[in-house]
This record gives sequence, structure tokens and C-alpha cells, in this order.
Amino acid sequence: MRILGISAFYHDSAAALVEDGRILAAAQEERFSRRKHDPGFPLHAIEYCLREAGIRLRSVDHTVFYEKPLPKFERLIETYLAFAPRGFESFRLSMPVWIKQKLFQRSLLMKQLRASDPAWNESLLFTEHHQSHAASAFFPSPFEKAAVLTMDGVGEWPTTSFAVGEGNRLEIKREIHFPHSLGLLYSAFTYYTGFKVNSGEYKLMGLAPYGEPVYAQTIRDHLIEVAPDGSFRLNLEYFNYCVGLTMTNERFDRLFGGPPRQPEQLLMQRHMDLAASIQTVLEEVVLRMTRSLAAETGLENLCLAGGVALNCVANGKILRDGKFKHLWIQPASGDAGGAVGAALAVHHQHLNEPRTVPRSGDAMRGAYLGPQFSDEEIAAELASLGANFDRLPPSQFLEAVVDDLADGNAVGWFQGRMEFGPRALGARSILGDARSPTLQRTLNLKVKFRESFRPFAPAVMRESVSDWFDLDAESPYMLLVANVREDRCIPMTEEAQKLFGIEKLNVPRSDIPAVTHVDYSARIQTVSADTNARFHALLKAFERRTGCPVLVNTSFNVRGEPIVCTPTDAYRCLMGTDIETLAIGNFIVRKEDQPGELKKQYHTGFALD
Repeated sequence: MRILGISAFYHDSAAALVEDGRILAAAQEERFSRRKHDPGFPLHAIEYCLREAGIRLRSVDHTVFYEKPLPKFERLIETYLAFAPRGFESFRLSMPVWIKQKLFQRSLLMKQLRASDPAWNESLLFTEHHQSHAASAFFPSPFEKAAVLTMDGVGEWPTTSFAVGEGNRLEIKREIHFPHSLGLLYSAFTYYTGFKVNSGEYKLMGLAPYGEPVYAQTIRDHLIEVAPDGSFRLNLEYFNYCVGLTMTNERFDRLFGGPPRQPEQLLMQRHMDLAASIQTVLEEVVLRMTRSLAAETGLENLCLAGGVALNCVANGKILRDGKFKHLWIQPASGDAGGAVGAALAVHHQHLNEPRTVPRSGDAMRGAYLGPQFSDEEIAAELASLGANFDRLPPSQFLEAVVDDLADGNAVGWFQGRMEFGPRALGARSILGDARSPTLQRTLNLKVKFRESFRPFAPAVMRESVSDWFDLDAESPYMLLVANVREDRCIPMTEEAQKLFGIEKLNVPRSDIPAVTHVDYSARIQTVSADTNARFHALLKAFERRTGCPVLVNTSFNVRGEPIVCTPTDAYRCLMGTDIETLAIGNFIVRKEDQPGELKKQYHTGFALD
């Protein structure tokens, strides 16, 4: 039984292939098109999934789209009518796209897939947006029974939903509907502080520790009303997303003392305080929800999905709160993961096929579900680019990488199957020495070409995580934040304590300063030999050399680019940045060994944006 899941036409389109309940392949379209957050039809991702399974489309039993277009269109029309005559410009711009394309999605999908067989038309299914999210959270989880909380911007109507999953069944119990949305509230502050909605929310989360939550009470008093169980309503007088082309309005500007920050403007302390304030309120609301759900259900296990579940600071607080004993978060919690969830929902709920809970780990298998390349394929691509490279035996290969890391070099790490979801997890990563006090700034400005305040995540062997962090749990998907252990921290001097905002950045706070945020926290990835043996072996080799089992792990890309997918993508990123070494398959590619004409050709390939 093969089921193809598709998410598309909003942002982060993706495809996933499930065979007899097992996720064979999943990938985002952006990795192939090289257009970040590509919302288009995921034709390349579909082709990859079919190729990975060795089949053609006619061998797929069902194709399922991750949401239902008609209820979503109904929500748009009802919203415009409710606020008329305001919102006409937004209505005018959106309707042609719906009339020409989105409203007739069945025929559009058939056209894109070039499927004219009437039998195939009967096999095309649609599931609800939040059903897809909830299915992506529960069915791959390691739990036989769990509460499932989905929080995002909006699907058809729901913005927040609570479900209970058991075996192969998943039942949504309650929902909060648009326009009341925790995701849209957070996105409003993303927009207001000058970041891009649907992609800059993690920047807002990273900025929050530089500020103080001085506006939190203003948010509570004017923007959101929260019930004891965490259900909420927004005061729509301050927002513009229902009818306009912006998230906030002039009343919002007056409440917070000025217009939205423009992307090119400097970040001020006020913006940092705004980030800290909305992060504080978000955490309060989410904790009210999870505490209420734990009390209501009596369950020990909680699964999370939806874009808000990518807020790893809030996730860490849910775990430490202890109301749920175990927490599992879908690594592709955003819309891309809806492709996986839709396919699993059809398999277990529509077809009533049984579910087998993994004996260890989870059914996402580390999220390593994308393309991989053999050494022969890697060598052919590198040779076609004119690259110079050396092939090493596996033991010498690891030692060569450790040499570079210990020397303070940035290493592009390209191994095995590409990750599915927004995080690099040791397959398409840039690695560095977490002990370096200057690496964060160097990576941000000279390699990633991004804002200097952005923190980096530590990758640590699972068996060593509690020796370095206040965490003794699995965090394979970099979705939990915890503090660095106190005995690894460096106390702040009186002079350092007087610093404000970005001034805090260059003060070393621990034995691993490159991954320690200004509030002594870290977004942790635990690495297991069972799911990524080679990455685990590298961490082990680095520990033998340095005594430290922790490396900086950031995504193998530059600002404005998707994570690399192919050897060609990896080589171009190496040559266009200050990465010194590319460790790809069993090959070492050193920048210093590359032909001079290639250095000139690629060095201007990436620009600040």
C-alpha cells in the first residue's frame, strides 16, 4: 500500500511517500528548486520520492493533499464579508489566484502530475490541515497513546487543536478557530520587528534573550485574553491580517510606540524587548494549554506539531514543567510535515491499517528521509565542476575532519540522506568547535552571511548530554532548549552584567561559548549511533582529541538559500563562503587546494541580503 502525501501552494511545499505505514522518503521542494520556502507544486520532491522507492506514479495507491481547499476558500470569503468594505485590496489580489488555481485543486493536481486515468482521480484524497499536522505528530511518535496539540497560523478554520491518539486512531477533541491564532500573534511581532513572516519567527525567538519582557503586560492587557485552560481570543482592533496586506495596523503602532521596523534598519533595544515580551506571553499561553490537557486527559505523553511547535524555547519549558512525562515533536512541524501527516492519516484512519509503535526511536528515523549520493556520484559531480579532492579511508577521513575542527576551521559536512524539515541534523551541516569564543561571530558574518545575534546549536552525543546541559532526554531534532550545566558556565563579571542588547554577544559564558546563548541556554541536538552512526563517530573522535563531545551544528547554507541538497550545491557553498573544508562522502575538499579561477568564479556567488 503506497500513499503519496503532498503539501503545496502556501509555503514550504513538500512530498512524502509512505509504504505499508513506513515513511520511505520525504523532501521539501526548496531543496531541488533552490528557492527558499518554495510554495509551488513539489514536482521535484515527488519525483525524488518515487525514484527512492523505485516506482512510477501509477504504482501509487492513493495521493493525498494536506488540506481541503473549499473550507479554506469559505473562510476567506466569510472573513472578507465580515470586514467589508475593508479588505477590498486584499480580496482583489487573492481572488484571481483562487479562481484560476487553488479552488480547483483536484484538476490542478491531476494536471501537474499528468494523471489522466479516471481510476487515479478516484484515488486522490484530501485531508484537513490540522488533521495532517496531528497525524504527523502522533503516528510517527514512540507512543501507543498520547495527547496531541497542534498550533500554527491557520489551516482551513482551526488555528489550535487538541486531539487524542491511540493505536491507529486519532480524534480531534477541540479547536480554536481563525482569526484567533497564537501563530499569527507571534507572526505579527515577527513582522513588526522587521523580519519576514513565515520564515523569520525563529529570528524573533533568537533575539528574545537580548531583551527584557517590558511589554508583556501590554500584550496581556490589550492583545490577548487567555482563559485558565489556555484557550484564548485576540483583540482584532490591533491587527490587519484579516483584511490587509500587513500583519498589524496603526493602532498597534501607537500601542508600542512607533511604526514597524524596516528590514534594513538597525535592531534597537526596543525591538529586543518586544521579542522578549511576545516570547514570554507565548510560553505562558502554551503552558496553560499543556497543563490543562495533562489534567484533563491524565496522559503521560504529549505530541506537538504546527509551526508554533518549532519554538524550541517553549518546548523546553513544557518538558521541564513536568506535567507530561514524555514529549515528542514532529521535526517538520510546519507545513512541509503536512505531507507526511496526510499520507499517514490516509493509511491509518481512512484505510484503517494497523500501526506499529517503534521499539526504539521513532518512525521518522532521525528525519534522514531525503536524497543520498554514492561516492561514485559525488566524485563525478566534483570532477565535472573542476574541483580538486582527496578520497580517504573511513578512519583517516574522521581524523582529518577532527584536525580541521580542532584547528578552528568551519567544515561543511555532507553525509548520507538529507534531512527532512527545517533543521540540519548532521547530514547537511556546517560544523565547528563549540569551545571557540569567536566562532559564533565568524560563522554568522563570514560563512552564513546573517545577523550576528543569531545563536548556534550544539550537537552532542546522547550519552554525554547530561554532562554538559541541564537535560537528560532525547532531543534528536534540535527542538528543545535547555541551559548549559552550571559547572560548565562562566559567571558574569560586574562589568559584563551592565551590558545591554547586542553588547552581551561577545562575552564568553561557558566552556562551550560558541553554542551558549546570552541567557546560558542552548538549542540541543542529541546524536545517537543508532540513527546517525557517522556523525556520532565524529563526535566521539572529537571528544578523544579534545575532551569535548560537543560541536557547533548549523545548516549547510547561506542566508537566503535553502540547505544544500547535491554535491554541486555543497561545493558552491564551500567556494562562496569562508568555509575551509568540505567533508563529503569519503572525500575531503579543501578551499586552499581549489583552482584559482574557481575561487574567483564562486567567491562573489553569495551576497548579503
